[in-house]
Amino acid sequence: MIVVTAAGGKTGTAVVRALRARGEDVRAVVGSARPRPALDGTGAEVVVADLVGAPGGLPLAGADALYLIWPNVEPSEAAGAPTAFRAAADAGVGRVVYHSVLRPQLRSMPHHAAKDRAEEALDGVGVPWRVLQPCAYADNFDAQLATVADTGELRSPWGLRTAQSLVDLRDVAEAAVVLLTEDGLDGGTFEAVGPQPLTAPDLAAAVGTHLGRPVTAVDSRPATGEDYAGRCLRTMFDWYRAHGFTGSPRVLTTLLGRPPRTFADHLAALTSDDAGLR
Repeated sequence: MIVVTAAGGKTGTAVVRALRARGEDVRAVVGSARPRPALDGTGAEVVVADLVGAPGGLPLAGADALYLIWPNVEPSEAAGAPTAFRAAADAGVGRVVYHSVLRPQLRSMPHHAAKDRAEEALDGVGVPWRVLQPCAYADNFDAQLATVADTGELRSPWGLRTAQSLVDLRDVAEAAVVLLTEDGLDGGTFEAVGPQPLTAPDLAAAVGTHLGRPVTAVDSRPATGEDYAGRCLRTMFDWYRAHGFTGSPRVLTTLLGRPPRTFADHLAALTSDDAGLR
């Protein structure tokens, strides 16, 4: 049995689906009892538990492995994730895989700093562990595609000059399955990076080809609040604007046994419903 937390989010759902496609038994931990249509039909056992409020109380009985995803830009991660790791050790879980982020040591971003501190705690937990460090997802642009099709503009919150090595979420999920199920990887930190460093104009060109119409990249600074999530987003986009967010696809290629999907591959696989197109 493999336990996946934050399983109602897009990352958790993708990991659950990838595990079930391999025939693995999965306990999908969600934060509330509201309907979860994305998990329906997967065959996973869906369990409600308060990861954020009570990370030491995860439903880990009989679990062989834990895939720990913390809710996105949630302020309790630095303390809560180590508590969940210790709970896994106490429950006799044989393997913990932590969903981190590419370059967590960039501590100017609060959510990166939280993941860096959580990674630091792993050595003292007493359970075999692995870490997956994805970069930004190609999927982050999917919700914008219907508007892009209407307006011909792709809005970039990190400007037009610097690049990102966007990774397809399906590749992240497949890499997570490898780390959860294969031997010989304990104590390893594995980057999950897409194959191409792409600027916003590069992305606009690819989307234009996909949609069959000209698309222009537009610099669009998003409004952010002063709460924790707002500070995370503001500092993240400021960093991307100044430095980009790129890396090497070599590690992900090795984990997958093939090259990661390109941004064009990602677009080609979208259905009209995926992209919000009608």
